[in-house]
Amino acid sequence: RKRGRVELRRIEDRTSRQVRFSKRRSGLFKKAFELSVLCDAEVALVVFSPAGRLYEFVSSDTRYTVYPYVYY
Repeated sequence: RKRGRVELRRIEDRTSRQVRFSKRRSGLFKKAFELSVLCDAEVALVVFSPAGRLYEFVSSDTRYTVYPYVYY
């Protein structure tokens, strides 16, 4: 079965939007981890949810490189 292209537009149903956000966030973090392991790259990923929550992925000691540049 072939997957179709996803139409990029805002999801109106709040519950569906939250579920999609969680699944996409998980996939994005998984890819960031894979990139850091397979390519020995330093990866930092910062995601803010629609509710304003902060989610982050930082490989190795990138945390000390990135945080001086992140303003809250």
